[in-house]
Amino acid sequence: MANSSIPKAFCTTREAAEILGVSVGTVQLWVETGILDAWKTSGGHRRVMRESIRKIIDKTQDSPSAPPIANANGAPARPRMKILIVEDDVDLLRLYQVHLARWPMAPEVTVAENAFTALMMMGRTHFDLLIADLHMKGMDGFSMLRVVAADPQSQGTTIVVVTGLNPGAIADQGGVPQGIEVLPKPVPFARLLEIASAIEQNPRA
Repeated sequence: MANSSIPKAFCTTREAAEILGVSVGTVQLWVETGILDAWKTSGGHRRVMRESIRKIIDKTQDSPSAPPIANANGAPARPRMKILIVEDDVDLLRLYQVHLARWPMAPEVTVAENAFTALMMMGRTHFDLLIADLHMKGMDGFSMLRVVAADPQSQGTTIVVVTGLNPGAIADQGGVPQGIEVLPKPVPFARLLEIASAIEQNPRA
């Protein structure tokens, strides 16, 4: 969306939600976690700074997502499972796509090159599985996962971290939210397939 569509200095949370294409609840969560800059009126209503909305839009425009990919035989993937991969290494993203295209459940795979793009996508679509790196430019994976873990809309999403950081380095940065499995790089595709298969057999509400 062009920046000219944001003419004023601030807006309501509902207007921010319409601009960003997410729910009002998601905007409120992003305000509370500092992703969006805002202040409260004397009546207790939030006003979101449009400059912070511009920054998120610019960052997501700089990192376009890839469309869902076909399965190994070239047929369109059946949307039995939606997977979001968040990784700023473009070559590694492509490797993910090649491997996941061969999975028997033919998942619908979406990729994001930064945390801001991922949060926008998760604000608009429910994903069954989120696979994320921790060390990324801009907002890192630690901050992104704390936002996701606090969002009621994401409670049905299984989250897996794939990182090159060792356990000590992860602990030094506050760790990851409880219940998130952390896997080491190089990417353990066999384990990811096990996780995806378990989700397919026992989908979360």
